[in-house]
Amino acid sequence: MRVIDNDKIQELINSISSNDNLKEKFLKLLIDTLELRENEYHPLVFVNGSPKLGKDVFIGFFSEINAKGGEVIIGDKCDIASFVSINIADSHSRTIGLSNEIARGKIILENNVFVGSHSFIGGNVKIGHNSVVAAGTILINGGEIPPYSLIKGNPAKVYKKYYLKEG
Repeated sequence: MRVIDNDKIQELINSISSNDNLKEKFLKLLIDTLELRENEYHPLVFVNGSPKLGKDVFIGFFSEINAKGGEVIIGDKCDIASFVSINIADSHSRTIGLSNEIARGKIILENNVFVGSHSFIGGNVKIGHNSVVAAGTILINGGEIPPYSLIKGNPAKVYKKYYLKEG
């Protein structure tokens, strides 16, 4: 059994961190070794299918956007935190023998939507602009949610026009 020398590991990490060439080679090795998919966000963001993503969209590490076989549209200036799943597919009916198909529902996030960490957004939902999905929210078949809303909880509860400032 090999003993791990924490000092040597820290020394290696420091040398990689301070050398852009080594950092790039290490990242490529990590992507290849773990068979990660490269995308414009980060190799630790999983993008499947062809979602339509607007300008200035941020997606945090370990988040997933699955648009395979369906449609996901994310507007401009949306912020999707880490550990978020946005997934059009629902295979539970097929798995338990009630259907032969995977159900797929369209997901739309209009401009300036924030999705908090550890949230799940399933199909058949349109979230209006300037809305917030609170951390840990489970939103499935949410229908059309108006702009400036707060969506939170499991099951999700919608607080319509929560962020609308009255003049």
